[in-house]
Amino acid sequence: MSRRLRVRQAQTVLPFGVGAVLDIQGESFVATGIGDWPRHRQPVESPRLAAKLGVTGFFAAPAAADDRYDRQDAAGAPYIRFPAWLFCGSCRRMVRWRIADEKHGVPPRCPSCSPVRQLTPMRFVQICAAGHLGDVDWWFWAHSRQDAAARRACTSREQLRFRVSERAAGLEALSVECGVKGCSASRDLLDVLGTHGMRCSGRNPWQRAGEAATCVKPVQIVQRTAGNLYYPVTHSALDIPEGDTSAVTDQDLAAKVLANDLWIPLRRASEGSKADVFREMIKEDTGADDALLDALLAEETGAAPPPSGDSTRTSARPDLSREEWAAFTAPARPVTRDFAIRDTTLGLAHETGEPWAELHHRIGRVVLADRLREVRALSGFSRVSPDAALVPADTARRLKWLPAVEVFGEGVFLTLDKACLTDWEQHEKVRRRVAGMQADLDGSFRKDQLTGLTGTELSPRFVLLHTLAHLLIRQLAFESGYTTASLRERVYARPEHDQHGILVYTGAGDAEGTLGGLVQQGEAPHLAETFLRMIEAAAWCSADPLCAEHTGQGFGNLNRAACHACCLLPETSCESGNTLLDRALLVGGEQVPGYFESVVSAARTTAAAALEQALL
Repeated sequence: MSRRLRVRQAQTVLPFGVGAVLDIQGESFVATGIGDWPRHRQPVESPRLAAKLGVTGFFAAPAAADDRYDRQDAAGAPYIRFPAWLFCGSCRRMVRWRIADEKHGVPPRCPSCSPVRQLTPMRFVQICAAGHLGDVDWWFWAHSRQDAAARRACTSREQLRFRVSERAAGLEALSVECGVKGCSASRDLLDVLGTHGMRCSGRNPWQRAGEAATCVKPVQIVQRTAGNLYYPVTHSALDIPEGDTSAVTDQDLAAKVLANDLWIPLRRASEGSKADVFREMIKEDTGADDALLDALLAEETGAAPPPSGDSTRTSARPDLSREEWAAFTAPARPVTRDFAIRDTTLGLAHETGEPWAELHHRIGRVVLADRLREVRALSGFSRVSPDAALVPADTARRLKWLPAVEVFGEGVFLTLDKACLTDWEQHEKVRRRVAGMQADLDGSFRKDQLTGLTGTELSPRFVLLHTLAHLLIRQLAFESGYTTASLRERVYARPEHDQHGILVYTGAGDAEGTLGGLVQQGEAPHLAETFLRMIEAAAWCSADPLCAEHTGQGFGNLNRAACHACCLLPETSCESGNTLLDRALLVGGEQVPGYFESVVSAARTTAAAALEQALL
């Protein structure tokens, strides 16, 4: 029976999108560019996301109609074998595999062994900051400690063997040696990881030789499953009704800016300290951002807008939150086939006892989304680091569409009480704590990426709401039956757009996303009970007091009181990569008052009173 290797349609965007390495059943492949995709693709409609990304549309890879009748040779998203260097676990011979050697439905086999042995891919590959990926030059590695004359004397570049020594352990026990008669070249893999002066091929494995670019970036040797081998750049948007969310649009903001009394002074000042003052005052009055102001100034003065770095990254994080926020908070709820929402409450309106009354006082709206449609698109990827050069999904740069997938699910949207939130944000200790996080963010290489989510300035409400979303997802994983990886967050926390809410929704691209358990958990009184248990659990972490008193932890010190034991989620569930979290802003501490600190105190007092009464 021939083997059957499968990649689900949703996985062709994340985590096995263009440029990603896929390990499956002892074999290794890499996803090719969308220029090699079959012509029979599934269109995915999302005009709002397409307009923000500047593309004509989206397509999804073909999906099998039925598992029972699936054909192995059916057209789908193409993957090619990588790395090309394989080895036999029996005779230790290394083989450089070529496309012409492929046999349909049969994995690579060792040509020397009997009985036939399956070949195993080499563990190490090379990458560079320009986004290129390639095989390690194992012949050069084996001969790297010989002089030039000895290397020239070797008559073959492919007679290599991958040895394992019983006298050593770890990478030192592995070595590559030359099998050419009379050549004794050999080198172990003890220091294989890192930079060794090797040359970059200037292309990715699926690109033709003519597409190779001259690359002078230093090459790094990493494991083929290393975390820095692939950083996808993805975007997502909810399918919301058009025309019903006209509360704020770019045209409306532009009109407000042009009508502002300070617009003419700003246009005359152009640059300098006065211009900065006028700009900030206009942004505060209208809610416009720097990009809109730059575009309007360029339009009126005829000058080119200021450069924003890599043009491929200018739309890396388009702000799609305003329309979604308007759709969830509109007085007349817009409802379509793929956007069905309804209002509900915590069911605490008539509660006078604590902590329920205090919890009701601090929560605003609760909206249940019985049906949501989300479109997720992949624009490209980078290697070595997230801020390295972006490689587009179409490496040939001829196509105007992007790969995407649509996911249907459900969700719970809630807001905080605006008056309570505003009062809490003005507290000096709160602002000082978030200012420290802002300083760490300013020094992080992820600043540009995260600014697209937080706005130009990190606000206390963003950290509060982001942490709240994480804690709520973790609690709902117990209450609703979903796994944490199947739930996702959307944080609406832009002060300039008067946002102060979160959306927790199902993010799995299969039937688990439509089981109905999440909406049921959002009904009264379930959500209030879930909320209280979440707050009580957040008040104590198993890593406390270290976690609660930390002044900077996580990647780039962008977290405060947040660790794997209390706040962190699977990477696919978080918009910002598990950064900018601090549960102390929710439950409070010695250094900062928490937004829900009064709820925690009331819950403890009530529990203590109940226990004392029971003991009497």
